[in-house]
Amino acid sequence: MVAASFSHVRAWVFDLDNTLYPPGARLFDQIEVRMTAWVQAALGVDAARADHLREHYWRTYGTTLAGLMAEHDVDPLPYLGAVHDIDLSHLEKAPDLAAHIRALPGRRIVYTNGSEPYAQRVLAARGLDGLFDSVYGVEHAGFRPKPEQAAFEAVFALDGLDARQGAMFEDDMRNLAAPHAMGMRTVHVAPAPHPADHIHHHTDDLTAFLSQLV
Repeated sequence: MVAASFSHVRAWVFDLDNTLYPPGARLFDQIEVRMTAWVQAALGVDAARADHLREHYWRTYGTTLAGLMAEHDVDPLPYLGAVHDIDLSHLEKAPDLAAHIRALPGRRIVYTNGSEPYAQRVLAARGLDGLFDSVYGVEHAGFRPKPEQAAFEAVFALDGLDARQGAMFEDDMRNLAAPHAMGMRTVHVAPAPHPADHIHHHTDDLTAFLSQLV
């Protein structure tokens, strides 16, 4: 029955962080430390204030970067390079996940609020490189972040993707509202379900979920 809900899908769009690797990898523990340090140095504030601003901007603007650009006119490229310079050596290969992604009919895409070079590193560490037709980062949306619908529209226009034939897999439920409004099938990938009108499916195991579709 789940497969029938995806029979029309010809574009499979995957978020990266905590979606194509498990939350237990805790990459954001490293990223958040680097974000706080960057904010502290760039704005000349103490660590506590920097950590508060990091969280505040994420909640208000969708990403810390978006808040820094809106309120402090920061250059996004040095920031992205600095905060994503993390250790990926503990990420495990995912051959079963790779096989199920490879079997999906149509285009397979990664779209992350991180940068495209960072996404490529994570995919390689997970053994998922070479599976996707395109990998898009926040830079491809003019640094507009998900959950803004304009960000999705920019990336999908660049890709030539018809949202009505697409499915979106995301760990952040905020980032599924715009895809749902655009006509996509939405899948919340997270340890616990959070029922909402814009979420069609939930899974805590992406590999097992995809195994039902092909």
